[in-house]
Amino acid sequence: MNFKRLWSMFKSRNHEFFRDRAAFGWNFLFPFLIIAGFAVIFSGDNHKAYKVGIFPCNETDADQIVACLPENLREFKQVRFIGFKNQDRALERLRHYKVDLVVARGEPPLRYWVNQTSPNGDIVEKMLIGGLVENPDRFMLPQATLAGDQVRYIDWLFPGIIGMNIMFSSLYGVGYVIVRYRKNGVLKRLKATPLTAFEYLSAQLLSRMFVLAFSITILWIGCHLIFGFTVQGTYVDLVIMLVAGGMSLTSLGMVVSARGTSEEFTNGLLNFITWPMMFLSEVWFSIEGAPDWVKGIAKAFPLTHLLHGVRKIVTEGAALTEVGVELMVLFGFTLLFLSVGAFLFSWNK
Repeated sequence: MNFKRLWSMFKSRNHEFFRDRAAFGWNFLFPFLIIAGFAVIFSGDNHKAYKVGIFPCNETDADQIVACLPENLREFKQVRFIGFKNQDRALERLRHYKVDLVVARGEPPLRYWVNQTSPNGDIVEKMLIGGLVENPDRFMLPQATLAGDQVRYIDWLFPGIIGMNIMFSSLYGVGYVIVRYRKNGVLKRLKATPLTAFEYLSAQLLSRMFVLAFSITILWIGCHLIFGFTVQGTYVDLVIMLVAGGMSLTSLGMVVSARGTSEEFTNGLLNFITWPMMFLSEVWFSIEGAPDWVKGIAKAFPLTHLLHGVRKIVTEGAALTEVGVELMVLFGFTLLFLSVGAFLFSWNK
């Protein structure tokens, strides 16, 4: 390997990225917008998981909406009550899944409607009926609370956003770009130089890792200043895990770009890879309780192991030895993808 040629390709790719102001700006803006959006959604009453409609009731006055309810139902933390002027409007919203249950205003026994096809309807129904029980102590012991610091949803979500940013930046920033170079004839001209395929792919990998390190650092600092994230583990362990994940996903992008000149096909292939990975790797929500075959598919994605390791370090304070399995899997993926990518790589087809 000639390090001078490697360094030249590394610098040229970085210059190209930083000169593209649109792509450069979007790499920072997009994660910030997602984090800010979820912060707004899960603040105040917006974080409440269930919605119950009440009629007839004022649609805008929150105090009057609460006053429409029996006293036992006014303190549900996970239920947001919404007022409707008449029954038709309330039932129309229930039919279209805008609310989970509708209650007619009055004294108990209350008349209510549930959409039988709504997954939340049955839960809310039992919550409300349980709230009207006069002596709940006959059925349940007093509530027990979790000990220790509580993990906010946004603390759990933020590693997922970081991982998603790494995934898109790695796959599109390498896979799509190399195919575009091949289509435009750039790779064909590079083939006429002493540069080898291994040197070229290594330079792409190092350049992408540099860009990821720069962008994630800025993103992490900015979000920490705004939302106050806490890392239970050490930053050294966190950096090692992020590097391992970035290398694995970048190497996957090299496999995608090893051959082919169609940007449209490459874009479709990247979408085919990224979207299932995003949903099954627990970026947005946990798949705990999903069928075993779904969990098996999720384990085939590098992003799954990256997020498991990062969340263990950030929210549980895990040491590097405790995420050793995730690290070995990620480095194994990197070695596999680099080998396949180098074997299949073509300069002009």
